[in-house]
Amino acid sequence: MMKLIPVVADVWKMDGGVSFGVVPKSIWQKICPSDENNMIDAVDRCLLLDTGDRRILIDTGMGRKRNEKYYRHRYVNPEITLEISLAEQGYAPGDITDILFTHLHDDHVGGATVHDNSGNAVPAFPNATFRCSAAQWEWAIHPNRREAATYHPDNLWPLYDSGRLRFIESEGEFIPGVTLKIFNGHTVGQIIPFIETGNRTVVFMGDFIPTAANIPLVYIPAVDIQPLVSMAEKEAFLGEAVTNNFTLFLEHDFHNECCTVSETEKGFVSGQCFRFCA
Repeated sequence: MMKLIPVVADVWKMDGGVSFGVVPKSIWQKICPSDENNMIDAVDRCLLLDTGDRRILIDTGMGRKRNEKYYRHRYVNPEITLEISLAEQGYAPGDITDILFTHLHDDHVGGATVHDNSGNAVPAFPNATFRCSAAQWEWAIHPNRREAATYHPDNLWPLYDSGRLRFIESEGEFIPGVTLKIFNGHTVGQIIPFIETGNRTVVFMGDFIPTAANIPLVYIPAVDIQPLVSMAEKEAFLGEAVTNNFTLFLEHDFHNECCTVSETEKGFVSGQCFRFCA
């Protein structure tokens, strides 16, 4: 039976205004308090799927290749890293057979490469095959001005040069029990895995719906490149989530690992929030 294991790669802070877009702070701070600098707590929560034969890691956090200013600006906790969190679960980088990227923004792909003794970026997982959507790869290597700052060449080209990067061309089954769907509102070609386990469907949300507080339709992050597309994608998905009682696995929610979705007369809201249990 496939085991699902949450792995926290980073604990950091993000700007609350960026997180909730056009929603005023006077509204969003009631459900997601910020500090004196308008920053809210965040995590990069990855998910390890252990099938026995394969160990598939979804996303890798931001890594530690940037300079001190980069991480200080994000208030990154230096005591929590992907490698440390994997070790706490009994795994080493060499144990990972597959890495699936939802998309290639720095806080999702940065941990896939490290600097070697010569200062060159190399894959951090020596035995893994890396996968992202073909559409997102093309988008990342020819970045638009709005997203360019989050697509770092030293995150991307070492994976390509390793000969172990594979591209996903379309939606469909990845392995038995895991189906991949593609959404384009946050960025082009974001992959969202739907995982069947026991009697429920667990959906790894990536940046599609990064926190439980982002479930209401208009609570769309300012960094989404096509917010109206995001809203349409969310509305269709949330209806499906209510009907099928999906478990949403939340990548960036500091307070909640998972939640369900409820529909009220005021629209979609988070239902039960809970820690993950496979």
